Amino acid sequence: MPEQRRDKKKEILTIPNLLSAFRLLLVPVIAWLYCGREDYHLTALALLVSGATDIVDGFIARRFDMVSDLGKVLDPVADKLTQTAMLACLLTRFEAMWGLLAVLVGKEAVMAAMGLFVIRRTREVYSARWHGKLATCVIYAVIFLHIVWYDIPAGASIALAWCAIGAILLSLALYTAQNVRKIKSA
Repeated sequence: MPEQRRDKKKEILTIPNLLSAFRLLLVPVIAWLYCGREDYHLTALALLVSGATDIVDGFIARRFDMVSDLGKVLDPVADKLTQTAMLACLLTRFEAMWGLLAVLVGKEAVMAAMGLFVIRRTREVYSARWHGKLATCVIYAVIFLHIVWYDIPAGASIALAWCAIGAILLSLALYTAQNVRKIKSA
């Protein structure tokens, strides 16, 4: 049975992985809808489709035992590319997004370096934790509010950006502590 489990972790063509790939393909579409067409309603709809697909792929992966190492990487990459692209788009209208984008990119750079080090030491690819999912939800909520409330006051925009920055920094601190424990126990 453990041998069969190892094979499932290596699978590539799974429904969750295909859904994550679809989300990756949506990134330029979402950016084009926002910046090119300036159709904020369609942008919001495409972002909701991306988010729903994210939820469905996670559910299918866990429920039907389709969790794979590729999926553990592909899913967060799709999230981060979507978030980064949308924050870059929002920069065209909302100055407060600079700080949020900088913190997100910094956190992801640190997490990528730590993640590679942990994988090399432990030979395991780890899934996202609750605090990472919380930060993702907060970031998406901030992005979505900026899309649908396109004349949001500067003060509200700044407050929302700070909420997301706080969630990102909390997640970074908890992931760092978790990764240090994994490295020490390897």
